[in-house]
Parts: sequence; C-alpha cells; structure tokens
Amino acid sequence: VYGYKGPSANLLGLAKGLASFGQQTVCFEYDGRDSLLLVSGQLVNAIDTLAQHLETPEITVIGHSIGGLVARKALIKDRPDPIRNGKIKLKLVTISTPFAGIDSARSCSNLAYIEAKRRLVDLFCWVISGDNSNEITPASDFIRAPGNLLPQVRRHLVVVTDERGSCRRRIDAGLCIKTDFVFTLAEQQHARVINAPRTAIVRIRAGHTEIIGGSDVTPNKLIDLFRREGIVY
Repeated sequence: VYGYKGPSANLLGLAKGLASFGQQTVCFEYDGRDSLLLVSGQLVNAIDTLAQHLETPEITVIGHSIGGLVARKALIKDRPDPIRNGKIKLKLVTISTPFAGIDSARSCSNLAYIEAKRRLVDLFCWVISGDNSNEITPASDFIRAPGNLLPQVRRHLVVVTDERGSCRRRIDAGLCIKTDFVFTLAEQQHARVINAPRTAIVRIRAGHTEIIGGSDVTPNKLIDLFRREGIVY
C-alpha cells in the first residue's frame, strides 16, 4: 500500500526484491484524496478477495507512509466492516508511517480559528489532501483511536525511519536540492500503536523514499531488515 500520491510504480523495486525470496506481490491502488476510512474499507475487500485465490491464505500487508495508516486501519477488529475470512494468517508491516498524525496538518483541525478563517483553512487543507485532510491531524479520531488489531494479525512490525540529514535529489556537485526528510521520529510513534500486543518497533536511518527504493531501485536496506526480522527467509 503506497503513500500519498504514490505512484504504485515506486514499489516495483521492492516487489522485485521480495520476488527474489519467492514472494508474490500485489499493489493496492487507491485514490489518495479519498477518506482513509473509505480506502481502508476498500483494502479490507481486496484482502478478502485475494484470500479466495490463495491455496494457503498467508498475507503480509505492507504499507508505506500514509499507506501504513490505511493498512493498519484495515486490519483492526473494531470497525463496521472487518475482514470476513477468519482463516487468513496475517502479518502487518508499516514503514515511515505518521501514526501520531502529521504536524504540518495541525491547523486543519484548529478550532480556535474564527469562522471565516476556519473556512479558508478547511479549503486549503482539502485542496492539499482531499477528503482525508481532517483524518491525518494529531487531533483527529482516526489518529487518536487507532483501534485494536484483529486476532489473526500475528505480528505488526513498525519500521520507523530516522530521516534527519537525508537527501532525495542531489546535483552533480553533491549539493542536496531536495530533502528526503518528511516525518519526524515523534510523528511516526503513537503509544497506542507501538505498545499494542504483537507489535515490534525497529528504527533505521534512512530517507522517507530511500527506504522503499524506486521503480528500478531495489531497497536493499529494507530487504535486509526484512530478513533480520523474519518477514522473508
């Protein structure tokens, strides 16, 4: 499950890396401007549908960035439309995910604004993030009440990236012209998520996009972590 604005092609390098360990991959496509609650429900249906075509329904759901919010929300039991197939053996991996909410979106839920200003802020937030603008703030119910994982989720691996000093693009002289710093360590760590049962947290020094590679770049740092953590063998 890719992050905001994707595209899914960014995960091709990861898919190729997983294929080298005999893992089949499927990319979940969604509209990044839709409500995350709506999108997580679509992911629930996708997982149930996929399981019908597997002889042994063992699925690891991997979400990067905001895609991690979607992935975890799809795998909680206290939702109106949980996964129906109780025989699926599930694992969850989230990478660089803002479980504590996005600080830069804080103004999208600031009720102290006067009404006229609030309308301008809401419009600005919607233009930037669409229908999920109120869900990604630290004060939103979506963030504050992450929910409890389904019993069949055997493990949740939280990969927290220390993105300080990272660079996404450099010029020939080596000067960084676009940072790869997106979320702070604090934004990626929510006590009710990382302290939940069957959850483990791993911190790694990597940029936000570096950690997942690219369309023609295998994310070896992440694959090595998966090997150490038993996600692939």
